[in-house]
Amino acid sequence: MLDNITVLCHSSIKINKEKIIYIDPFKIDKEYNDADIIFITHDHYDHYSEEDINKVRKENTIIVAPEELLPKLLNNGFKEDEIITVDPDEEDMASDIRFETVAAYNIDKPYHPKENKWVGYVIEINGIRYYIAGDTDITEESLKIKCDVAFVPVGGIYTMDFKDAAYLINKIQPKIAIPIHYGSVVGINQDATDFIKLLNPNIKGVILMK
Repeated sequence: MLDNITVLCHSSIKINKEKIIYIDPFKIDKEYNDADIIFITHDHYDHYSEEDINKVRKENTIIVAPEELLPKLLNNGFKEDEIITVDPDEEDMASDIRFETVAAYNIDKPYHPKENKWVGYVIEINGIRYYIAGDTDITEESLKIKCDVAFVPVGGIYTMDFKDAAYLINKIQPKIAIPIHYGSVVGINQDATDFIKLLNPNIKGVILMK
């Protein structure tokens, strides 16, 4: 399930399976220009970075992002037919890849208001459901997720911390859980290790960050 999947940095993920997919590209180390699809969860600089998007996009790259980012995407040179705008709780297709959107927001913090309609994604590839939570706390929407592999933030402050992340994963019971959103902007490597220690024995915790 994790073949050809890398957590590049922070919440930046690359999936190279049926398509080359990036989620929230950030601190990309060189010009790759190989993305078939880019998924953006929200408008913060460590998730929507035009500099890094431009390092991975190529001609005809499809970009999926919250509705509010449409003007920025058009201004950055994406054509309308290359952009899929989303709200929470939707299903759609991007280059034959099926995906769902999940609301991503804070419960008791001001950083990610629910009314902004920012998202996480469930991306389905070869029958495997990959949940990328985005910047979120534990929410009623996240507790309903059904997935095989989950990427969840563990760094705290702006999102859930490693304890809350482990609680969520133990509730939704994916086969594999991968910590993200630590080690750069917020959180330390120990948060990822401590997250994995709290997982139920039937859930495999894997650190993929380079």
